[in-house]
Amino acid sequence: MARIRSTRRTGDAQASSTFRDRLAELGVQPSKARGQNFLHDANVVARIARAADLGPSDLVVEVGPGLGILTRELARLAGEVIAIEVDPHLADYLRRSLDADNVRIIEADALQVDLDALVGDRPYQVVANLPYSIAAAVLERLLEMDHRPQRLVIMVQREVAERIVARPPHMSLLAVAVQFYGEPKILFRVGTGAFVPRPRVESAVLRIDVKPEPPLTGADRAAFFTLVRAGFSQRRKRLANALADGLDLPKTAVEERLVAAGIDPDRRAETLAVEEWIDVQRSFGADLGDLA
Repeated sequence: MARIRSTRRTGDAQASSTFRDRLAELGVQPSKARGQNFLHDANVVARIARAADLGPSDLVVEVGPGLGILTRELARLAGEVIAIEVDPHLADYLRRSLDADNVRIIEADALQVDLDALVGDRPYQVVANLPYSIAAAVLERLLEMDHRPQRLVIMVQREVAERIVARPPHMSLLAVAVQFYGEPKILFRVGTGAFVPRPRVESAVLRIDVKPEPPLTGADRAAFFTLVRAGFSQRRKRLANALADGLDLPKTAVEERLVAAGIDPDRRAETLAVEEWIDVQRSFGADLGDLA
């Protein structure tokens, strides 16, 4: 057993060194601001790709392909891969090095690119090792699109993954937002040695199966998130006080609507499940100004 572990450590060290050399050749310095940590562990790559349950007819969007280690595996399993890379040096390297006719390299910022124009009306999945610094923003953007992915298999900081799958009484704004749109599940953890450079924290691979339709749409959905943001804006306060302050509404009116929704006004935001927030929204209605 000791020999097997030693051999693997040697292989990991060699892969790490190769990745460092390749990045240096390309003039790419991993950006702390972007949270860039390049995955080099082939075993982790294979597990991520398998978790997506890809087939030859599937369209996959990858955010931040880096040196393309996951891109190559996705191209082997899926029908088409759209890889979005913001770094021009890496985008150029991927175009030159990837020997796959079913991969499109898009040099763009994932937070700005017109994804609808790229995927059209086709169903698609997102599979990615998301840069730490933009993971939550990318996730929010993808889930709030009208044409959402059917599934996401993403690697994020372990702490972020744990926040996303949390249940009452440990909910957060991020947990409510993700669970409103889909069912998240942590598949496995990933140690720091799988990356170049080594991050200071562990990562986790998260699978989110997106609901065909969100439980609320249009003005009701907008009111839902207005309520949730107000509730979490002052987490130490009782829910009635936080909503009254955040929405600039009379406290008595807020308490009445909470009671009508079956929610104790003395509870705090982190104790409410998504379904309870939906009950709250239905009690308040789409036009929150009616209570002012």
